[in-house]
Amino acid sequence: MVLTGAVVNAAAIIGGGALGIVIPRVKEEMKKTVMAALGMLVLVLGIGMALKSDNFVLVAFSLAIGGIVGELLAIEHRLRQLGDRLQRLVAKDKQSNIAEGFVTTTLVFCIGAMAVLGSIESGLHDNHNILYTKSILDGFLALLFASTLGIGVLFSSLPILIYEGLLSVLASMITTWIGQTMLDAMIVEVTSIGGILIMGIGINILNVMRIKVANLLPAILIGALMVPVLKWFGG
Repeated sequence: MVLTGAVVNAAAIIGGGALGIVIPRVKEEMKKTVMAALGMLVLVLGIGMALKSDNFVLVAFSLAIGGIVGELLAIEHRLRQLGDRLQRLVAKDKQSNIAEGFVTTTLVFCIGAMAVLGSIESGLHDNHNILYTKSILDGFLALLFASTLGIGVLFSSLPILIYEGLLSVLASMITTWIGQTMLDAMIVEVTSIGGILIMGIGINILNVMRIKVANLLPAILIGALMVPVLKWFGG
């Protein structure tokens, strides 16, 4: 089934997050150390992905226009509003960081080459190995994030299911429209742009500065659309 990989990924996040919540509480200093390690890991992962593309003009253009669109749509603000609503529904503690956990892990789990490539592989060939591997990684990350950010991590399983599910379904139809060669070129640019966004998440986790990464999400779509546009105009 096309959606098998997405379902397994969402289940792994729920399982890992639940385990992270119930494990014995750790000292605050240990939490900070773990989060710093995660931040560095995410940053390095993003750097590796960002270097995939040689067309930095396309990447820069996509990020600039995507950032403008994201600010106009206030994507980050809306995501945080959703997280705050979830917090009011399930948390009595007003200091709970459900919104932070939801937004951070939604971005970490959704943005990345494995989410895109795995979903496409599921849709094109009904091969879920990439998403199965991602599920193991995400489950472990969910455990670590949930131990510090709480139950909001579990709620990120829903956006993952929707995001990867839609990508898988679209991928099952997309090659009939654009062809495998064009799809491969689009994946390279999407991976590079996604890597830069992943770097932003790492910077946020490390508290170096606050970047509204969610407002840059439209850059991924713009980058993907720019590939066939440039190809058609460039002959």
